[in-house]
Amino acid sequence: MTRMDIVEIKKIVPETPSIKTFYFNYDLDYVPGQFVMVWVPGVDEVPMSLSFDKDLKAITVRKIGEGTEALHGLDVGDRIGIRGPYGKGYELEGERVLAVVGGIGGASILPAVTKAVFKGQEVICALGARTLNELLFYDRFKELSEVHVATDDGSAGYHGFVTDIMEDLLKDIDLVITCGPELMMKRVFKIADNHDIPVQASLERYMKCGIGLCGSCVVDGLRVCVEGPVLKTEELRKLKEFGEYHRSPSGRKVSLKRPKLSY
Repeated sequence: MTRMDIVEIKKIVPETPSIKTFYFNYDLDYVPGQFVMVWVPGVDEVPMSLSFDKDLKAITVRKIGEGTEALHGLDVGDRIGIRGPYGKGYELEGERVLAVVGGIGGASILPAVTKAVFKGQEVICALGARTLNELLFYDRFKELSEVHVATDDGSAGYHGFVTDIMEDLLKDIDLVITCGPELMMKRVFKIADNHDIPVQASLERYMKCGIGLCGSCVVDGLRVCVEGPVLKTEELRKLKEFGEYHRSPSGRKVSLKRPKLSY
């Protein structure tokens, strides 16, 4: 198991009413889309995508459970544990890339878009959120690429789901990358696959170890923490649970089907 390093939080940036970015010093080589395990002392250890990779590294966290709520309660100068990186990231192929993002999925996608632009690839971003106030990293994506926005309530951009605007953006696209709610990503996959465009999607599952031992993140026999979290078209086609179920901490199947997508 990779050793855990204790790092000091150097800066905290509120991004939306429910999302904060935590910056810290951490020396590592990683591929955008990989994740680290973040230990909140006395509380929990949770998997997080690295959202920034410059002089300071960062994780961007939505408050949704005990571990993330505890992270949101930390201050500059507090310490957390980091181990990793783990898993497989995005393989940025082709000349034109479409990134389809829902909510907190921007934390995984932003480093990939940054890398693609640095490599000389052309990137188009489709960003989805419930409402304008929850639209993550719009300015940063806008600095790098052409950006299209959709919000559930119509407060910014298209009034509806980001997948509604995706099909109009597929001309001459060589690769689609996506991260966000799984129902959204399943729809992204179907649309792109119908156009014979390869997809790479970052799946989120409950993880305990991050190194493929505990089995808590297994989907149809595939360990998301090792074979994923970024999976390609050929792998996604084989997954019967993709867009259908996730598993609770106890391992119980929980349906993903809801009347509306939830960013």
